[in-house]
Amino acid sequence: MHGFNNKKIIKWVEEWENILKPDCIYWCNGSNEEYDNLCQQLVKCGTFKKLNPNIRPNSYAANSDPEDVARVEDRTFICSKNSIDAGPTNNWCDPAIMRNKLLSLYNGAMKGRTMYIIPFSMGNPESNFSKFGLQITDSAYVVVNMKIMTRMGKYILELLNADDDREWVPCIHSVGAPLIEKAMDVPWPCNNKNKYIVHFPETRDVWSFGSGYGGNALLGKKCFALRIASLMGRDDDWLAEHMLILKLTNPEGRVKYIAAAFPSACGKTNLAMMVPSIVGWKVETIGDDICWMKFSADGKLYAINPENGFFGVATGTGWNTNANAMHTLHSNCLFTNTATTVDGDVWWEGMTESKPDFLTDWRNKECSFDSDLKNNLPAAHPNSRFTAPASQCPCIATEWEHMNGVPISAIIFGGRRSTTMPLVAEAFNWEHGVFLGSVMASETTAAAGGEIGKLRFDPMAMLPFCGYNMADYFTHWLKMGNTNNDNDNGNDNDNDNKSNNELPKIFIVNWFRRNENGKFIWPGFSENSRVLKWIFDRTDGKLDAKETPIGYLPYADDIDTTSLNVSKADIESIIDIDVNGWREYIIQIKEFYSKFHDRIPDKLYKILNILVNNFNLQLLNK
Repeated sequence: MHGFNNKKIIKWVEEWENILKPDCIYWCNGSNEEYDNLCQQLVKCGTFKKLNPNIRPNSYAANSDPEDVARVEDRTFICSKNSIDAGPTNNWCDPAIMRNKLLSLYNGAMKGRTMYIIPFSMGNPESNFSKFGLQITDSAYVVVNMKIMTRMGKYILELLNADDDREWVPCIHSVGAPLIEKAMDVPWPCNNKNKYIVHFPETRDVWSFGSGYGGNALLGKKCFALRIASLMGRDDDWLAEHMLILKLTNPEGRVKYIAAAFPSACGKTNLAMMVPSIVGWKVETIGDDICWMKFSADGKLYAINPENGFFGVATGTGWNTNANAMHTLHSNCLFTNTATTVDGDVWWEGMTESKPDFLTDWRNKECSFDSDLKNNLPAAHPNSRFTAPASQCPCIATEWEHMNGVPISAIIFGGRRSTTMPLVAEAFNWEHGVFLGSVMASETTAAAGGEIGKLRFDPMAMLPFCGYNMADYFTHWLKMGNTNNDNDNGNDNDNDNKSNNELPKIFIVNWFRRNENGKFIWPGFSENSRVLKWIFDRTDGKLDAKETPIGYLPYADDIDTTSLNVSKADIESIIDIDVNGWREYIIQIKEFYSKFHDRIPDKLYKILNILVNNFNLQLLNK
């Protein structure tokens, strides 16, 4: 590239050019003109369908290969030198064996294709929080999505060119579908027989092969911003988390920032963009999916959203559930695996109350609801996605790109549980909050491959995204809080270097409790602002709470139910302790912890054994 003399990067590109053997190389500059040209190219080759500019300007829809629709967790690997460092929740392979296997697949993988080089920053490039990456890909679809999701282009190259020693994460991606002897291309090239998403912790690089979809291919997202960044955070004393960040303002104008972890497709984006149902309260968005946090010199925990856009689940997003998201999608967006309408717009289940008479479903089949879809086959894939610039969100906070981040007052862990977990509970302290986060379990969703609705442990919503042994990850969380808690009751909040006021309070929430008829008890969506209000007031020390074996629970009268059609009996039922459910849950926790053998921190086992005693369970101690 003219004027570029970073020898390390030039050598890296040349090495991969020799392996991948592309027809040509293109260095992405991140301009709008480049984006428009690539989108037109994708329309020409059948990957994109241009949407009606009178309805949704400068927007496109894509339909993937039916076998390439979600993260492939069974093909995602952490290839540390020692398997114990990857831990029992990650797939592991010897790094030398994996590199040789992938190099054989990469050999000539880009024949007939263009090798794009994407320079990008996760976070404001001027911030000390930010981290740089370079992604090689043969997918123009990936390039245009990365344009929206990251700060990418010429400016990042200039910064890397000015500092040969600046750290950057190497990311290699190929769809694994070379075009040999002028073979005809397909709209969605991929290699369903050979999919690998591989992370090498010691060298901090990512190699992805075979998939063109989502976090498998947009390597700045889950691969870099969580799996690799979690390793960086462990080594450099910060946290990379699967969390939204929201700004909450009460009627008096007091502001608090809250980070919250939920598994994918469990309402993170809805919460981040909520329109509160209670008068006088305001929610603004800092980020909807990924959060990087570190303690500053003032002792407070600060957070940034390292992304530049939203890669949200479309299905279920509608005017009734997330009006701010719908406003965000007015233009300049990409849609993947949604349905399209006869007038050139997109549609998905939950988008509108009425259904179009005719549409083209996500498999490119023309159909009607009266006949073709009467068997409840979805028009849009359950994991259909929108890619949208965060700056378009009507509730984006003015400080969402602040270089120093925002101070976090509360951290929330939540999951999808039809039983057992209460609507909300507060941890006794940081240490107890780490325990509650470490045993978070949720019913699985369509965002990952596999059985839907099965209960699995998903600590801190990081099960698919932690780049190292999760037991060591729990230890890192404890270290970040500098806890010094030796109180047998587990509710002392003494800390070596941080006062109680400086450490965020930690909470658990569950919007998904059901009654005996299988109906949701709590209405959710905008009504979740009532729970945020309780959390806000607890961080201010305004409300008392019941001390219970699982944490501090609210009194029913302290949950604002003004104009809410939920009885006090129902409120009491979802903030009470489900004793039988917890007894079963504790046994499951013990089994989950046992997977890590002696690597689980003693402090977490201590809290578990207190629960065992409180619920009169006869379990062996550690």
